[in-house]
Amino acid sequence: MNDVAVPGRLTSVIVALAACVASGFVLRADEPLRTADITLRGLRPSDFPRITKLADRVYAYEQIDPTKRTITANNLIVVTTDGVLVADGQGTTDNVARLVRDIATLTPQPIRYVVIGSEHGDHTGGDAAFPAGVTFVAHPFSRANLERQAAAPDRRPNAPRIVVPTETVSDRRVLTLGGTEIQILFLGRAHTGGDLEVYLPRERILYMSEVFSNRVFPSMANGYPSEWIATLRRAELLPVDVFVPAHGFVDSPTVLREEEQNYRRALEQIVAEGTRLYDARVPLDSATASANYGVFDGWTRAANNAYQAIKRVYMERDGELR
Repeated sequence: MNDVAVPGRLTSVIVALAACVASGFVLRADEPLRTADITLRGLRPSDFPRITKLADRVYAYEQIDPTKRTITANNLIVVTTDGVLVADGQGTTDNVARLVRDIATLTPQPIRYVVIGSEHGDHTGGDAAFPAGVTFVAHPFSRANLERQAAAPDRRPNAPRIVVPTETVSDRRVLTLGGTEIQILFLGRAHTGGDLEVYLPRERILYMSEVFSNRVFPSMANGYPSEWIATLRRAELLPVDVFVPAHGFVDSPTVLREEEQNYRRALEQIVAEGTRLYDARVPLDSATASANYGVFDGWTRAANNAYQAIKRVYMERDGELR
């Protein structure tokens, strides 16, 4: 990091530090700043992608999300003697092509499965660049949405092809690849109506897709606020050592566990504030300015995501989320 920070960046660092302290966590000298913004850690897009080994033949992949520029979109890579499973894609065909090339540096085994944890474009927009023969797996809710997108008459002529999954998981499916048990789970509605997670019981690793993002203010435009909290609580009941987020840094297992719990607390704060303002009959257009998110207001993309978060709480209270 430069010795002299610009005022805006310095303010962001101070806010991030204050949020850490207020959350009850004290940074050690060797611990990175708790933030999702790569610039606050002194990093640049050229420092990515990054591969982190989580266990024997299990890796996390961090690549810059081109739609957000300063935060990552992440993947889980599971290498076995009978092929590779990848959890989530990336938002562009260029990013997926790079992901495929980087997986080839880890193993000669082919990619056999791609699990669509989130149907959103920042995780599926580049799926057409995966090799031929890959089996795509999604929740039925997400598959239906992707089918509608693929058939939309107003799609740009040169837009990448939308891949429609051929297999679905509505609750739980167990795959065994080369002796590795891989569970594909639906723990409940959260960021979308069809969030899937990938769980490795032997390695005690849970890839959560967009059910959990590390220090990113919850993006709730398509979310189910109270159900999302319940989904996170179900995840916390599993025997897990490493919670892998869809966005934000893949930090140490200890930090990720703490931040998964912080993420749930952020959602709880949003729901509590939305409920308070709804019950006080504050108009939605005024509610965001009146909401008190506490330390979570300093999280990355809070300004972008706060309005939709409160809107979804209001919709939930009105019984509009089916």
